[in-house]
This record gives sequence, structure tokens and C-alpha cells, in this order.
Amino acid sequence: MLRVGVIGVGHLGKFHLNNWKEIEGVEIVGFFDSNDETAMAVQEKYGLSLFNSAEELMDACDAVDIVAPTTFHFELCEAAIKKGKHVFVEKPLANTMEEAKQLVKLSKEANLKFQVGHVERFNPAFVAVSGLALKPMFIEVHRLAQFNPRGTDVSVILDLMIHDIDIILNLVQSNVNFISANGVAVMSDTPDIANVRIEFDNGCVANLTSSRISMKKMRKMRLFQKDAYIGIDFLDKKTEIIKLNAPGDKNVFTFDIETNNGKKTIAIANPAVQDCNAIKMELISFKNSIINNTNTAVSAVDGYRAMDVAHQILDKIGKANFN
Repeated sequence: MLRVGVIGVGHLGKFHLNNWKEIEGVEIVGFFDSNDETAMAVQEKYGLSLFNSAEELMDACDAVDIVAPTTFHFELCEAAIKKGKHVFVEKPLANTMEEAKQLVKLSKEANLKFQVGHVERFNPAFVAVSGLALKPMFIEVHRLAQFNPRGTDVSVILDLMIHDIDIILNLVQSNVNFISANGVAVMSDTPDIANVRIEFDNGCVANLTSSRISMKKMRKMRLFQKDAYIGIDFLDKKTEIIKLNAPGDKNVFTFDIETNNGKKTIAIANPAVQDCNAIKMELISFKNSIINNTNTAVSAVDGYRAMDVAHQILDKIGKANFN
């Protein structure tokens, strides 16, 4: 039985608690939250042990799930690693690049399981196409959300866009060559809307737009590659693939077009999307990596790389606004 402790039981932390309760082979030993009012309410609702400090909780468990504000990620992760505990930490990995670099180093030296909560990796719409040969050369992303004061302690880059940065870095598998970006702070002190262009060494280009001041929600990614177009709707959990038809393809719909090279058959497919709880799946993945001694799905290095690109974007936006 894997003994898990949850640190931070605010809005997202409660989702984590609910999901841990449903995962077989896990015992929730308790939780800690520095907000007394929140802590007491959660203790009363869930009937779990409330620990007096994060350190006491760490001593009582095998793994910690850190869902505290980003500013506390480093000190909590560092303490857990030094106590020999496996760590799951919500994105972004840390508050600064230096902190993130130190966590990569510490987790590697400790030889523990360390996973960063980039939950969109487990979105069923992305999972439905992740087994395909995805080699995009152009990527277009729109992630739009309605304004919510919660989460505005960080920019829209670290709040929303970092999800897509992580997915793109995982797909492209090439070094970033150039970044251009612009953003505007409308409702908060940091950018609330941003548009970014990322160019990679292999020639791939990604255009990303993120906003947390939109009238409607949207979380779409479009991938264009030599043989196909792949559309992923993270919000409505839908996928679409349009490509040249190949013998043996099982397609929903095909049609012919005339090209300079003769007639081509175009196939449109909608891969089946299995309904699932992405948060639960990422926590199960973390548990399995500990039990089976396998690599975590989203490593500390992955979290660092996503943060690195996000901070480069923030630097570009800062310089653009200054000029």
C-alpha cells in the first residue's frame, strides 16, 4: 500500500484528494494546508488526518502530492526529496529557473520518482492520437479562458500557455531556435493575453495564443505535417485526422480531389476518445512509476524545459513592452 500525503487542499487540491481516494493500492495518510480555515473545512468534510506541518506529513508517508501555490514548490519539493520521498508537484515546476534547475539536480541525485502535473498529457483527446506518428511541422494553438481572479498571481504564460508548451516540446523533440512574443496585462499585473511564435531547429513552427479574458472557452491544437492534419480539442474531448487515404485505412469518410499529380483520395477519421478523468490518470501514472520502478510520464526535466521556454517568452514580452 502506497502511503500518500497531500500538501495544499485548495480548489485543485480537493480534486486531487477526491481522486486519490478512488485509486487502488493507495492510502491517504493525511494532508497539510497553511490556511487554517481551509484545513479545518477539509478535515471535517473528508475525515482525514490534518498534520501540523508539511514536514510531519512527509515523515508519515512514502510520497507527497504538492498542490500548494507555486511560490512554495521549491521549499516543499526540496524538503520531501531530502527526506527520501517521491514527489508529485503541480505545474509549473517552480517559481524561478534557478529553483527549477536545483530541483532537477536534487531529484536526479536522490534517484526518486518525481512527476510534474502537466495534466493535458493525460487529456483523453491527446491520448487518442498520441500513439500515431506525429511529426508536426506547423502547430497552431488557441487556449482561451474566461477571467477568474484565482490564478492571476502568475502570468497567462505560466498559468495557461505552459500546458501547450509542454505538449509541443514533447511532440517536436527539437531545440528551440527562435521565439517572438507579445502580450498585454489587462486585468492583472502580468500578461493576461499573449501571442507567441516558436521556431525549432528542425524547421517546425508553432503559433500559440493564450487568453484568460475571453468571452468563451477554447482549448484547441492543430498539427500540420507532411501526410496529415490532426485537430485536438482538449475542451470538448474530440479529435480529427485528415490525410491521404492509405490501403487498409478504416475511415469515417473519404472523398477524391484532383491535383497536379492526379486524383488523390482524402480520408477523414475521428479516432475514438475514451472518456476518462485526466487528473486521476496522471496520479495513477505517478503511483505506477513508484510501484513498477519506471520513469514518470512528465519528469522534472520536462517541467524544467517547459518553464525555460515560458520564461524566454516572458522575457520577450517584457522587452517588447519596454520598447
